Amino acid sequence: MDQMIGNSKKSVRTKKVKDTLIIKLDREKPDLEKLGICAEVIRKGGLVCFPTETVYGLGASAFDPLAVKKIFEAKGRPADNPLIVHIDDGEKLNLVCSGGGEQRKRIKLLAEEFWPGPLTMIADRDPAVPDEVSCGLPTVGIRMPDNRIARELIRLSGVPIAAPSANLSGKPSPSAAEHVIADLFGRVDVIIDGGDCDVGVESTVLDITGKVPAILRPGAVTLEDVVRVLGKGELPDWKKAPAKGERPRSPGMKYTHYSPDAEVRLYDGEDVAAVRGRIAKDAEKLAESGKKVGILTTDEGIGSYDQERFTVISAGSRSDLLTVAHSLYGALRDFDRAGTDVVLAEAYPQNGVGNAVMNRLYRAAGGCVINAGAEKN
Repeated sequence: MDQMIGNSKKSVRTKKVKDTLIIKLDREKPDLEKLGICAEVIRKGGLVCFPTETVYGLGASAFDPLAVKKIFEAKGRPADNPLIVHIDDGEKLNLVCSGGGEQRKRIKLLAEEFWPGPLTMIADRDPAVPDEVSCGLPTVGIRMPDNRIARELIRLSGVPIAAPSANLSGKPSPSAAEHVIADLFGRVDVIIDGGDCDVGVESTVLDITGKVPAILRPGAVTLEDVVRVLGKGELPDWKKAPAKGERPRSPGMKYTHYSPDAEVRLYDGEDVAAVRGRIAKDAEKLAESGKKVGILTTDEGIGSYDQERFTVISAGSRSDLLTVAHSLYGALRDFDRAGTDVVLAEAYPQNGVGNAVMNRLYRAAGGCVINAGAEKN
């Protein structure tokens, strides 16, 4: 069927569950009348996909258990994977968070520095937040997005909005409206097209309930940032998936996640040249076996590969990993559009934003990391 997107038409083929309204908005000056329509959908128990500065979210009223269940159904999301609650002001924070004392002190300090922005804090859950949001955990993830469309939608809805990323479960998260349309058209009531997301990977998830604040999912707010503000913090090994039967405390902790249709193999090593040489060698072998090969590299490395023989995509600059974070999910989706069978991806230093990039690539590869050259210290 054809669906109007702004002033252009886009043909979308998907299993039709319901009609999906697509509304195009200027994120700097969003049309509040159109946003009011979206807010009404939220209040009536519907689903609205909306942009944030990290990725697009799939939202429903955080206080409506039936609406929250629709999120899991639309995404095909496992029932044990908790959602993040999005707020626009301190009043809504008080509606969802029951933590006091040290938690409140930490929230205040972190909020002054990083809210609105790409930081989710896990705090004690107020009983008003249904179990469906937190999957029965006594805690809840809370975030104030730095995107005017998102905050106005929350304000006009009058309720906090529970929202995971607006993609089919396990697939690369959506950093552009076209990604949302490809995955969820016909599964939701409204998709707001607010342009591309600035950060491009999901928010940092910080558990502030323990003695030492712990980053459960790395993002643009780094461990160094947290320690600077709170004086302490830790980044546990994010390579570990929850044990069998253990409920994840944060989104993004499942072993395989953020994956394109193609198989992903991640190549790591101290010597970047050795890594690229190994990738080029393996790419040749795979191509000879009949595989269509994709290579995920950087601006600095794109000349190291045969761009006529393979689908070679740069995710950004190795010297500025924020550019890689911004483009990562779009690149993974581009490999699917190109029909690749396997993607060979370069690894990055695991510090700062590099932890966020490597976390997503590690999950996309299902933990498949190939050492190329000398072992890392």
